[in-house]
Amino acid sequence: MTVGSLGVLGPAAVTDIARSAEAQGYSSIWTVEATGTDAFSLLGAAAHAAPGLDLATGIIPVQLRAPTLVAMTAATLQLLSDDRDVLVGLGVSAPGILRQHGQPPPDRPIAMMREYVALLRECLSGEQVTFEGDFWQVRKFRLAMRLGERRPKIVLAALNPQMLRLAGEVADGVLLNYLPASHVPSVVAEVRKGGGAQIICYVHAATGELERSARSAQRDLLNYAMADGYANAFRAAGFGDEVDEARARQSERDRDGALAAISNEMIQAIDFIGTPAEIAAFAREYVDAGVEHPVLMPLPWGEDRRAVTDETMAAFAAAFA
Repeated sequence: MTVGSLGVLGPAAVTDIARSAEAQGYSSIWTVEATGTDAFSLLGAAAHAAPGLDLATGIIPVQLRAPTLVAMTAATLQLLSDDRDVLVGLGVSAPGILRQHGQPPPDRPIAMMREYVALLRECLSGEQVTFEGDFWQVRKFRLAMRLGERRPKIVLAALNPQMLRLAGEVADGVLLNYLPASHVPSVVAEVRKGGGAQIICYVHAATGELERSARSAQRDLLNYAMADGYANAFRAAGFGDEVDEARARQSERDRDGALAAISNEMIQAIDFIGTPAEIAAFAREYVDAGVEHPVLMPLPWGEDRRAVTDETMAAFAAAFA
């Protein structure tokens, strides 16, 4: 599961959530990094609280952390959790987030990601690294820690066909997000054109009633529909009418109209809201469609956010018990 959607619960909640996830049979805990908590601090806390979980970032923006620093941080986490996997999820962040960090959006994201992965792997090798790339240059870097046989794995977040193929080629896994189960097979086909990366996918769900939580889902999906990469992914998944109408209304400063453009069909395909049994069935759809490692993103919508989170975690776990 990922705590990336649970910022409203505060960073201190991660330890209790990690213990609950471990007790329910979850295999890994994932974190996110944008403008709130940093990913690796939360993973350190989770590792101490629930040492039986694999530790994963999903994702850290490559523009904000140099490959050398990520190699150091991931290696430290791996040595502190030497019997668990550490998965370093990388992504090219959205322009809105990058602007807040004073970084421009990349004009060559595929080339940037290819170079980042190549340099990160070299840094994790333990050998002395001198690297002259278009984006990063390193001279005589050597990781001052000795890793054992278990080493951090690299996962790429991908939306468009080029990044999906790149993930298949150079990464250990590809992380899919905001994707209906019906669209998984076509995305997997793109990944397989590049190679055999494991198919990992966030599954968004919340226990509750659609009528009560629809507004929260509309806000969530609208925010992502305003980013070009996700807008194109939503269109490819069959929700072009919703995206185009929402973006048109938003450009006219009609917020209510933009939210209303997000249909119930779109909500229930991506940000599912339902009973525990319905959530379990929804989760299984992703596995049946080709996802090898489903990751729950619990949506804490409702009056008691923690109760909804706990109920959703239990429902998702039941699907794979």
